[in-house]
Amino acid sequence: MKKKFCREILSLTLLALLFLQLPAQQKALKIGDSIPEEIWTAPLPMVNSPEKITTLAKDRDKLILLDFWATWCGSCLKNFPKMDSLEKQFEGKLKVLPVTGEDLATLNKFFASKNGQRFKNLISVTRDPFLSKIFPHYAIPFIVWIKDGKVLNTTDASQVTADNIQEILQGKKSSVETVLQIGRDRPLMLAEQFDLEKKTTLVNYALLSKGRIKAIAPGSGFHRNNDGVVYGRQWTNISLMNIYRGIAYELFEKENTPFSEKRLVNLVKNPEAIDFTITHEDDPVDDRLYNFEFIVPQNKADQLYPNMLKALNEFSGYSALIEKQRTKCLVMKKTGASDDLKTKGGTVVSNLVKTTVILRNAPLEHLIVYLNVNNQFTDLNVIDETGYTDNVDLNLGTVKDLAELKKALQKYGLTLIEEERDLSMLVVRDRP
Repeated sequence: MKKKFCREILSLTLLALLFLQLPAQQKALKIGDSIPEEIWTAPLPMVNSPEKITTLAKDRDKLILLDFWATWCGSCLKNFPKMDSLEKQFEGKLKVLPVTGEDLATLNKFFASKNGQRFKNLISVTRDPFLSKIFPHYAIPFIVWIKDGKVLNTTDASQVTADNIQEILQGKKSSVETVLQIGRDRPLMLAEQFDLEKKTTLVNYALLSKGRIKAIAPGSGFHRNNDGVVYGRQWTNISLMNIYRGIAYELFEKENTPFSEKRLVNLVKNPEAIDFTITHEDDPVDDRLYNFEFIVPQNKADQLYPNMLKALNEFSGYSALIEKQRTKCLVMKKTGASDDLKTKGGTVVSNLVKTTVILRNAPLEHLIVYLNVNNQFTDLNVIDETGYTDNVDLNLGTVKDLAELKKALQKYGLTLIEEERDLSMLVVRDRP
């Protein structure tokens, strides 16, 4: 125990001394900037390396690729074999240097895991003290290309190819497309110069583009005022249908109706053009991805999602409308007057995992939502007409199909009956 404690103290002491040797100036570098000498010679702590410290200067005469990564980043991990292969292919001319801000404890725990075992020999900069400040970014993997003492480019991982490396090493005009990452805290593609204009205020903003934006990861973001009210929404690098789903979720919520896939009717002639699942990064879907941002005046925040839907319908080439349709569904009803559902109180439990159904002091609505997002029991919409608004205790145990579910509900005086109802549905069509 004493030896372990002493090693930890020694490690912390060495780390503190290391940080004292780092460059005081950590100004972000841009493409074309020369790498200052103090950065070349700055000590970088390493993991899985016989040398505990390295410097960029050791590979000054090579093409250096800084590969920013983290243990939780699946795309980063998937990228490592390719990077290793390229470094061997261009041995003596290319240096790939992985860089992470995670500490040794986190890394060692990862390398000891089943997934991390595959990367236990990965040599990387750890506890990155300053490189991420010099080369700021919002998403990983993020690649910084350094050549002839300068920042040559910044890209995503997909552009690290043998052909692109060969072009650079031979001094040819590079085909690499620059990626300057952008965050979600400001409107997409709005020039930063706008922030310098003190006599104007952004009131409304809209952007719709088709095709991948390399500068930002797939996802969604919100613009909120100081009171937490959402007055703007953003989606990036996802299918058009997923944007429609996001808007529909909010609009259905206003009707107190949880939106699920069962409320979606896709009548588009070529549905794969707007609705698909990306199973791996190499899927050729870039030209089918959409980016959409919409901001309304803050005093019109309640109209954000209706206006978003209207704008998307007008310019996307498709139409998505919420319509009442006569629909076959399963209606949950009470079969008797007894109150077999009444809760005994206690801690709220909603255990709705796989085929296990247990509610304790929880709304019956939780079960309805679960049945609507889970097609294992039925493809039909499930509607609650029990009139029950109080919290319930409901333990159905393990139910594998609709027949077992119905049988389990009987002891609580509940049944599911197939009937037709007029339901709100999101109907998506091609625009004429």
